[in-house]
Amino acid sequence: MMREQTVSVWQGKVRLRVLSDGAGPALVFFHGAWGVTWDPFLAELAKGFTVYAPEHPGTAPGTPDDIYQLDGLWDLVLCYDELLRALKLDEAVLVGHSFGGMVACEMAAAYPRRARRLALIDPIGFWRDNEKVVNWMTVNPAELPAYVFRDPNSEAAKRMFGPAEPPEAAATARVRLVWAMGATGKFTWPIPDKGLKKRIHRVSAPTLLVWGKEDRLVPPVYADEFATRIAGARVQTVEGAGHAPHLEQPERVARMVREFAG
Repeated sequence: MMREQTVSVWQGKVRLRVLSDGAGPALVFFHGAWGVTWDPFLAELAKGFTVYAPEHPGTAPGTPDDIYQLDGLWDLVLCYDELLRALKLDEAVLVGHSFGGMVACEMAAAYPRRARRLALIDPIGFWRDNEKVVNWMTVNPAELPAYVFRDPNSEAAKRMFGPAEPPEAAATARVRLVWAMGATGKFTWPIPDKGLKKRIHRVSAPTLLVWGKEDRLVPPVYADEFATRIAGARVQTVEGAGHAPHLEQPERVARMVREFAG
């Protein structure tokens, strides 16, 4: 059964809700800019790992103002170090999607011994003028699902972006989504280049990059940016998937991660 706990860090000023399940080696999943739900991908991973899925500061229900306690990306990284200490996780497999991929990579660079293995799913963190990363905060909300998912009408898209009906539920989902994007966007934009290229050489964990072939937000060419900067990193492309391949093809991507990290 999925478990839930709230851990206070940053001198008690930031409360992080952590979802967890499973048994086995520790795996920490850092979600993307749109919040986290206990989805089929995490359920698949929990078959072989004890999965911890913390919600980024300010994105959990009831704690939106906690985001104001952090000034920049380094504050966020330090918060997660405090969280892992509180959870008594000296070492874990670190997995991250999109914005969460950047966070996972920053953690592995700042604290190399914490990352037993590193799996990054369509991460951000670099910038090319000729291959721009789309600022999802400027995309028309009605068009956003088509940027994140190959099929914007899929069940995975509905889980992330909320139901269209009833109106009350749809409105609540939109508010939570917009706030989550704002809370994570604080550490990301105007461009998602916050200096990772200066630190990424410190990553020593074996690294897997998983990329949706039809990613419309972060072009697959960025897989090369990461792979050339992390020694020994390997890339696996997911056909028929967009920016969230782990949600569109959860069993397949979970199998990739399990085989890599197991």
